[in-house]
Amino acid sequence: MLSILVALVALTAAYALVATSFVLVLKATNAVNFAHGDFVMIGGYAAWQLGAWLDLPGLVLLPLVMVLMMGIGLLLSIAAYFPLRRAPVVSVFISTIAAGVILENLSTVFFGPEPKSAPALLNFAAPTLAGTSINVQSAMIVIVALVLIVGQYLLFSRTRLGKRLRAVALDPEIASTCGVNATGMIAATFIIAATLAGSAGLFLSHNFFVAPTDGANYMIKAYIAATIGGWGSIPGALIGAFIVAVFEVLFPAIPVIAPQ
Repeated sequence: MLSILVALVALTAAYALVATSFVLVLKATNAVNFAHGDFVMIGGYAAWQLGAWLDLPGLVLLPLVMVLMMGIGLLLSIAAYFPLRRAPVVSVFISTIAAGVILENLSTVFFGPEPKSAPALLNFAAPTLAGTSINVQSAMIVIVALVLIVGQYLLFSRTRLGKRLRAVALDPEIASTCGVNATGMIAATFIIAATLAGSAGLFLSHNFFVAPTDGANYMIKAYIAATIGGWGSIPGALIGAFIVAVFEVLFPAIPVIAPQ
C-alpha cells in the first residue's frame, strides 16, 4: 500500500508540472497550446538521447533538458503563436495542433517509433520502509517536482519578472501601456511552460517510456486537469492533476489493496 501511495504522489507531482505549465500559457494568451503535450514527449526523448550519449543519471541531465526545452518553447511561440496573435483564437488552436504534428513526425524520423526509456533520476538501491521497498525514482520525482513547483510559485509571486508575467496574463494591453514588454513576457511564459513540461517528460519517460505519439496523451491529461481545476486556475490545475493520477494509480490497484 505504501508503494502505491508513493507512486500516486509521484505521478501527481509530474502531472502537476504538465497541468500548471499548460495553464500558464492559457492565462497569458487566452488560447490553448495544443502542442503542450509534445513538450512532455520532447523532454522525454531529450533525456533518453542525452543519457545514451553521456551515461549520466536523470538528475544530472535535468538542467540540460531544461535548457533545451527553453529553446523549444521559444521557437514554438515564434512559429505558432506570434504570427497569429491578432487573429481569431481558433487560428492559434490550429497552428499549435500543426506544430504538435510536426514535432511528433520529427520524433518518429529521428528516434524511431519504438518506445524509449530515459535514465532514472538516481541509480540507488531501493530502500525499505515498514517492510516495503520504496521506488527511488518515484521518491525523487516527488522531491524534484516539488522544488520546481515551489520555484514556479516564488518566481510568479516574489520577483519583478513574475509580476510582469502576471500583469500580461491579466491584461496585455494595459501592461504594455505601463511599460511592460508584453511580447517578451508571453515568450517567457512559453519558455517556462516548455521547461516545466519537458522536466515532467524526463520524470515520466523512465517508468512509462516515451514514444512519438505520447504528446496527444499528455495533452488530454493536461486539458482534463485544467478543466477539473476551473480552467485557468493554477491551484485548480494541481487538484485536477491529483484526480487524474488517482484514476490512473488507485483504480487499477484496487484488486491489489482490497482485502482478500
